[in-house]
Amino acid sequence: MRSLSPVFNEKMMCGLGREVHTTGLLAEDAVRKALAALTRFRALCRLMKVNRVYALATAACRDARNGPEFIAHAERILGLPIEVLSGPREAYLSALGVASGIYEPDGIVGDLGGGSLELTDIHGHRLGKGLTLPLGGLTLQDLSRRSPKRAEKMVKAAFSGLALLHGCHGRTFYAVGGAWRALARLHMTQSGYPLHVMHGYAIAAKDALAFVRRVRRYAPRGVLADIEIVAEMRRPLLAYAALVLEYIIRIGRPKTVVISAYGVREGLLFSHLANDEKTHDGLIDAAHSLNQLRSRSPHHGEELIDWTDQFVRAVKLKESAEEKRLRHAACLMADIGWRAHPDYRGEQSLNLIANGNFGAITHQGRAFLALTIYYRYAGITGEGLSPELLALVPRRLAERARILATVLRIGHLVSAAQPGVLPATHFHVKANRLILAFEHKAAALMGERVFNRLRQLARLMGRSAALETA
Repeated sequence: MRSLSPVFNEKMMCGLGREVHTTGLLAEDAVRKALAALTRFRALCRLMKVNRVYALATAACRDARNGPEFIAHAERILGLPIEVLSGPREAYLSALGVASGIYEPDGIVGDLGGGSLELTDIHGHRLGKGLTLPLGGLTLQDLSRRSPKRAEKMVKAAFSGLALLHGCHGRTFYAVGGAWRALARLHMTQSGYPLHVMHGYAIAAKDALAFVRRVRRYAPRGVLADIEIVAEMRRPLLAYAALVLEYIIRIGRPKTVVISAYGVREGLLFSHLANDEKTHDGLIDAAHSLNQLRSRSPHHGEELIDWTDQFVRAVKLKESAEEKRLRHAACLMADIGWRAHPDYRGEQSLNLIANGNFGAITHQGRAFLALTIYYRYAGITGEGLSPELLALVPRRLAERARILATVLRIGHLVSAAQPGVLPATHFHVKANRLILAFEHKAAALMGERVFNRLRQLARLMGRSAALETA
């Protein structure tokens, strides 16, 4: 499917690249831990009846002298070949992952692993030639012998004269990798950010620069060692991740830093999709999936798209391409909370959307969709809504959420969420009056409650309201 839905996810941090650049070898304890993890992963695959398995290896395995020996042992455990990615191939798959998970990306993708950093220019689905640098967190820790000054000299030298970074000026830097996600999680916590979704988290470059400099300043004092929201094995690498990001921002001068939870794994899966599926909108496909899984009538959600299209034309409502895209997603999600208790449908739908595991949407877009479906169930007063969540949505979008939610409330009241009804109704405007017209076959569905909701919509738009038969 175009929109990925992880069924089960497990991660084991083994530190395979910890000593590769000083000893030339994968550390024995790291190898033991990795092989034990692969044994469990293979057992899990059998348990879940997974019939197609892909195994990838990155910088540590391609750089270590005993990498081939480790790969051979791992292949015997897994019973399948392991693809040892070259640097350019790793960069390509990481950027492809970003292309699959970010809507119309434009900038530079940086994937920071334990052994290396991969950089690739990206514009939509067009990817530039990627390059790899030995600037992974474990590599910097190893080669610098844990000296921040030596690590900084290495980063500065690696980035000197790097033309690719200069292409990031005024664009977006997409940060991929666990160490950068850990930094973002720390930033989220300290700023009291209302959404706890890592993918798509955006930080203005100047704010990101000030933050990573603070991280580097606190690192020598041992403060980072006690940060419980970051995995223990990642804490020693936070300073190196901050160092690399600092120089990327200083040299590349991006406008924004965006965290991508989509990387090599998602890029590999995306590469196996049929070409026509690759062109699908990831958000709309995710909304279609939720509609199929949770709505009373998925076809009714499809009808809502056409019905609201007609409403927008009738009232001459100006909307951007992105606003139209979000409106279509809201139509598909408009009935996903119907199984919940009526008092909590709005709240549960808001949480499901705001924290949903899907991509191709900004956090602002998430907040808009969550608010729209909340209002659709709970009404547009918004009592009890988080002011921090509301602050993510600009005033124009907040007003649009109320209007769209009220249209959806009318649509569900008229049709009882059943297909085939909405096509028999249509909006039009006459002398500043918003009119909802019913064809003869649907005229019996007119009523006082329908009129009251239509009047509420008309008031939001500075109009009067009327029902009529067509």
